[in-house]
Amino acid sequence: MLTKQLNLILQCIKPTIGKGCAACIKLEEYQTAKAALELGLSYANGDSRFTRLLKECEERIAEEASQAPVKNVEAPATATVEDNADIANMENAQPVVEPPSKPKYRHDFYNSATDVVLTIFAKGVPADSVVVDFGEQMLSVSIEVPGEEPYHFQPRLFAKIIPEKSKYQVLSTKVEIRLAKAEQLTWTTLDYSGRPKALPQKISTPAETAPRPSYPSSKSKKDWDKLEAEVKKMEKEEKLDGDAALNKFFRDIYKDADEDMRRAMMKSFVESNGTVLSTNWKDVGSKKVEGSPPDGMELKKWEY
Repeated sequence: MLTKQLNLILQCIKPTIGKGCAACIKLEEYQTAKAALELGLSYANGDSRFTRLLKECEERIAEEASQAPVKNVEAPATATVEDNADIANMENAQPVVEPPSKPKYRHDFYNSATDVVLTIFAKGVPADSVVVDFGEQMLSVSIEVPGEEPYHFQPRLFAKIIPEKSKYQVLSTKVEIRLAKAEQLTWTTLDYSGRPKALPQKISTPAETAPRPSYPSSKSKKDWDKLEAEVKKMEKEEKLDGDAALNKFFRDIYKDADEDMRRAMMKSFVESNGTVLSTNWKDVGSKKVEGSPPDGMELKKWEY
């Protein structure tokens, strides 16, 4: 009785099982279809439709197995071509170099016969904020103003200097440093790193100057060096009177003055209409210089 009922139920669901297995095969779900077909054959042994579908499933499963790539679970012993290319690119990559930051103050220098004059253009820096140390071939400059970024300049110098003869001066617009040369060489750069491989040319002194060439002439020979010395002596001993002597006196003062003294002289002379000449910038720099005519004279303004 039970076997008859099972056969009756199986007859009812066989079409559904067949359609479901066919759908799984089309969806390439071969393992699912195979399990369902084996279950169906266990109840309907010898059913030709189930046998045909099961055979098709097994063929598809075997085909998949033959085409599936073999995967190696272990880590590869050697790097792939892509890995080698990445490593080569990393090795050949140039390192990123950040550009040097711009210095806070600009500097420049020039040569004289005995000194190298270095100018650091630091305007309005208090004198007590500047520290300069001299070494045999080293220079250290520190400018530390409260509330501002500190400035440090420490080059290895182009050539040796005499520290005890070197000095510096803090002016209103700059810091002027005089480096006393240990050798009379022309510095082509300030820093030793820019020194040329060839030896720099020595500065010739008057004693080393070659004698002036003499040319054949029917006239008597002249001693040009002696003549030049006599002219200089005459200029030095020349006695001037009146305005000429006064102008020479003012020219000598202006020539030997520093920058602040020259500014004071120009400002006081112009603003006072030529009646005042001051060399004290602190006194005349912050005010207008009024005219001061000599006793017994009156200052008048001309109308244009």
